Amino acid sequence: MFVRAYLRASTDEQDAQRARDQLHAFAAERGLTIVAWYVENESGARLERPALFRLLADAHPGDLLLVEQVDRLSRLTADDWERLKAEIATRQVRVVALDLPTSWMMATGTTDAFSSRMFEAVNGMMLDVLAAVARKDYEDRRRRQLQGQARAKAEGRYRGRIENTERNAGIAAMLRVGMTWSQIQAAAGCSRATIAKVAKRGA
Repeated sequence: MFVRAYLRASTDEQDAQRARDQLHAFAAERGLTIVAWYVENESGARLERPALFRLLADAHPGDLLLVEQVDRLSRLTADDWERLKAEIATRQVRVVALDLPTSWMMATGTTDAFSSRMFEAVNGMMLDVLAAVARKDYEDRRRRQLQGQARAKAEGRYRGRIENTERNAGIAAMLRVGMTWSQIQAAAGCSRATIAKVAKRGA
């Protein structure tokens, strides 16, 4: 059994590595070693997340996918959440989240077969509940954000997000010297959408 940690932040301005120490401490307390870290700056409302699917591709049956909170894994619509769950089930990966105590038993491997099946069933239900809550929170925040933007526009105060010109200039320079998008993501700590935007400007 290998533990694979997944860290995610929604935007380039947020620190995707923020929960790294918490995940490391959780694993260490249980005598587990995190064999690989998968980090990205992508919205949890998007199913297409390269680092997450690289983790699933690397995983072996019985491996643990360790996250700080369920919303790091999913703010997906119900249909996309079902697709992600199906992929996780196909890979036979077990999800352990720090905010989901029913999942912690899967990190110990000390339960008997009956108890293990029971905890997996309960954990699956709780995952669904927390994923639904995370999606509702995302939709509520988006609605409030759009309402605030509309009000600011009506009052002539809205100017949009300030561009990180220094970072984007660095991305453009890395593109010019032929670095891959994955290398640029790792170096700049940005999303592939940001790289695509910068690349499009230089096209």
